[in-house]
Amino acid sequence: MVRRSRYLDRLIAFQDTDLIKIVTGIRRCGKSTLLDMMREHLAQQGVPAERLLTFKMESLEYAGVTDYLTFYRMVRERVDGVDRPYLFFDELQNVEGWEKAVNSLRVDLPCDIYVTGSNAFMLSSELATLISGRYIEVKMQPLTFGEYLDFRSIDAVVAEGLGERVELVSKTGNRLNSNTVLEQYITYGGMPFLAHDEPRRELCRDYIRSLYQTIVARDILLRATRRGRGAITKRDVLERLCAYLADNISNQTSVNKIVGTLNESAGGKTNASTVSAYIGALEETYLFTKVKRYDIKGRELLKTGGKYYIADTGIRSYLDGYRGSDSGRMLENVIYNQLVLEGYEVFCGHLRAGEIDFVAIGEGSDRKYIQVTERIDAEATRERELRPLKLSTLGKIPDSYEKILIVRDGEHPTDIDGIRIVGAADFLLRNKIAHG
Repeated sequence: MVRRSRYLDRLIAFQDTDLIKIVTGIRRCGKSTLLDMMREHLAQQGVPAERLLTFKMESLEYAGVTDYLTFYRMVRERVDGVDRPYLFFDELQNVEGWEKAVNSLRVDLPCDIYVTGSNAFMLSSELATLISGRYIEVKMQPLTFGEYLDFRSIDAVVAEGLGERVELVSKTGNRLNSNTVLEQYITYGGMPFLAHDEPRRELCRDYIRSLYQTIVARDILLRATRRGRGAITKRDVLERLCAYLADNISNQTSVNKIVGTLNESAGGKTNASTVSAYIGALEETYLFTKVKRYDIKGRELLKTGGKYYIADTGIRSYLDGYRGSDSGRMLENVIYNQLVLEGYEVFCGHLRAGEIDFVAIGEGSDRKYIQVTERIDAEATRERELRPLKLSTLGKIPDSYEKILIVRDGEHPTDIDGIRIVGAADFLLRNKIAHG
């Protein structure tokens, strides 16, 4: 197993505390493997195997365990006679009222509890108030570009004499083209199962198809039926909505615009209420995330517009038929996911001079204004991308926080009028290089 330190270290930091550790994220992003890593860590610390109890709730072994009372009694039977057990519950959202049982286990037993779930509803429901203040959430994503390199045994090193530029070296010592490897990552995504070898389209397509169908059929439609959400019943509407959002990642959109497009393409009568419910279901599975617009000068969120980004660009490629279209917007999606992973609160920036791709707000005084583009060889492209960031622009950014233009390919300077210009691979790997 390739250690995913960012997440594992967070679990270890809260080991043997009264807090319930809940790992959330899209299906197959590595949550179950993370629990295995935590078990391995505990075993290496000398914790005997009989104290490490795992419950994989999607196994047929637990097919009859669907409510919290049955679940609670089953766990109590398993832990009977075990001193200070460590309890690992995988995909627990399938148990109705799970929060009641887990909170009771926390109160009734001297134990340490770890939970995974693939649906945000498990922490947004009214029942979640039972464990409010008694849990920490570890939000997990598919692999970052840096983790992707680790899985493929590719080293990233600072190119000698080239400042921030990064070079990639294979496990056999061969130098690799960073743009080629980045293109593979963007096209096929960062699902751990697919990242161990050179990507093969047929394998990637079949795997992502299975993942996508599981999210649509089981995580959304079946769960909506069980929860009595009558508005979410039509698979064709859900899949057309997925296709629309995937096709329009990083584009400004609205519910009304989506309704108009869906009705025009299928001659249906979908309304705003229905589309909002379906979008909410997609967001609950962590498949899509909405990013709000931020008025930079007025320093306030805008009520209209916004963009959607997908959890993994490999899913977008699958939905797009691997046409390789809109590579610039795919890169923007990757940059968004990276910023979120790094702990930034991310918005789409609005100015009179134009839109800025990202306003990334971190802790304290850490703030960045970021534009993303493929190339800036052409003067017109360079000027268009730099204009919103320039201090001389009418309606300029009213502060002096860092301004960055991320470029995917081609030769470029490192600075233009105080705006930092950085290659996409270099930006995505900057922390990996900094921390060795």
